[in-house]
Amino acid sequence: MSQKLNLGWLGAVAMGVVLSVAAQEKPADFTTQVPLSVAGEGPWYRLELPLSVQLNARQADLSDVRVFNAVGDVQAYALAREAAQSSETRTLTEVKWFPLYSSVDATETAPSVRVQSSANGTLVEVQPSSQLEAGEEELRGWLLDASAIKAPLQQLILDWTSELDGFQRFTLEASDDLQHWQSWGEGQVARLSFSDERVEQHEVGLPGQSARYLRLLWITPHSAPTLTSAQLQSASTRSLPLPLVWSQALAGSSVKAGEYTWQLPMGLNVERVQVELSQPNSLAPVSLAGRRDSSLPWQPLGSGLLYRLSQNGQDVVQNELPLSGQIVQQLKLTVDERGGGLGDQAPTLKFAVRATQLVFLARGPGPYTLVVGNATAKAANLPLSTLIPDYSPAKLATLGRAMVDVGVVATQPSTGATSAPIDTNWKKFGLWAVLLLCVVFLVAMAFSLLRKPSAKS
Repeated sequence: MSQKLNLGWLGAVAMGVVLSVAAQEKPADFTTQVPLSVAGEGPWYRLELPLSVQLNARQADLSDVRVFNAVGDVQAYALAREAAQSSETRTLTEVKWFPLYSSVDATETAPSVRVQSSANGTLVEVQPSSQLEAGEEELRGWLLDASAIKAPLQQLILDWTSELDGFQRFTLEASDDLQHWQSWGEGQVARLSFSDERVEQHEVGLPGQSARYLRLLWITPHSAPTLTSAQLQSASTRSLPLPLVWSQALAGSSVKAGEYTWQLPMGLNVERVQVELSQPNSLAPVSLAGRRDSSLPWQPLGSGLLYRLSQNGQDVVQNELPLSGQIVQQLKLTVDERGGGLGDQAPTLKFAVRATQLVFLARGPGPYTLVVGNATAKAANLPLSTLIPDYSPAKLATLGRAMVDVGVVATQPSTGATSAPIDTNWKKFGLWAVLLLCVVFLVAMAFSLLRKPSAKS
């Protein structure tokens, strides 16, 4: 009991210190002010910060974000910004696969099969529901046994034999009972020859959900390859990361053939980029580099193969590159021109960052205002466990919601945004001067008392 009281007392002290540090700040000290509306039960409210608001910040770590009430009092708040890999443990597991056959002229969506499994659900045998003669059967796809994997599935990695190069597309479904199937979308693998080199794509992203079985059905079965390996990557997480939020298209520039650069609005923890491929049948092996500003050397961020190819009357597009999430403000894409390049004009680029949630403790009268944009503001956010004494991820989901009025996000910079920091500095100087004068007065008084001769008895 005493430990809980001590933790609560320390939390109250920490909150008081933070509020006192920010007590001199006013909404006019910040360049952008956005009204908030709240719904649900308080006194805590959580707000997902729109990227358009974050881009008005003057500091990459959002140290200059604040929430004020109707009378200008700053509110205690916390930021929740989990990195994509912060709480994940990834495991790669080799899984069994079973061929799925149907007759050549079959019209059903998926082949009908007879399944034999063990007591724990592991597949032992998978056979067609009816016996097919040689020449009547066609390989439609594969049934993958993931029953031994308990964690959410993140990635499927395939290897195969095939006499033909090219793309192999398939649909993917998931099930726990082999009776009811849920669509997980489409995937594709590729094996291409490129200027005496082999370019291969083996990985297929999965939605991060658990499933005991996966069903892979080729879109063009007559040219389907034969699998030689199937692996599933799973990830155990203590808490799911916040989703990615994408920017608007960003124009770039090119001063050298095969090199394109983009300037981001500020330094950001970029986790993914998407490059526009406007021309059909584009193929470009690329490498991406980034840096904080022009005075620093370029640092490699990743590489990959971008393409937009026409196949069976449809465009097959791969135009994204994953990044590690380090802070960058400039990006440079270098293209291997042997693939034909991406043209003289720089393509547009979109970038994605991890969503940020702000949780604040409502104090005083509403309405509340979110402000951002102050290069000299000091960080004032608290840990979630301090802001909410009995915090848990489950409780976070039950908090009231705060919402930004999207139509007012593009607020004009406040007229007092430039003069306010100077005025605040003069106030600080005045307070320090008063304190120093008090100290000097006390020292002089003590010195005079020490020099005064003691009274004789």
